[in-house]
Amino acid sequence: MVRTSDVILILVAILFPPAAAAMVTGCSCDLLINICCTILGYLPGHVHAFWLIYKKMQAEERYGSGGFIYIGNGHYEPLYQGIGEAQPQAPYYGATANGQ
Repeated sequence: MVRTSDVILILVAILFPPAAAAMVTGCSCDLLINICCTILGYLPGHVHAFWLIYKKMQAEERYGSGGFIYIGNGHYEPLYQGIGEAQPQAPYYGATANGQ
């Protein structure tokens, strides 16, 4: 299912692929890759931006809207694994006893 936000991303990707990559991945290595692809040729920048949008749309179908986090290289993970499983915890840096 194509949402309005995905249509806007596609239109932005047509006009300026790095902007669409930045909207999907934030300031990440994929943004740098997209900028390089766009500099090398406008078509490779488009292909990479459309691939990132496609992977985001797959994650939305699989995990629901906002139920995922981008981990890089076009891969997404769910925010929560499921009912009864461990929820993600804040990293323990050793500032307090026993991580609490």
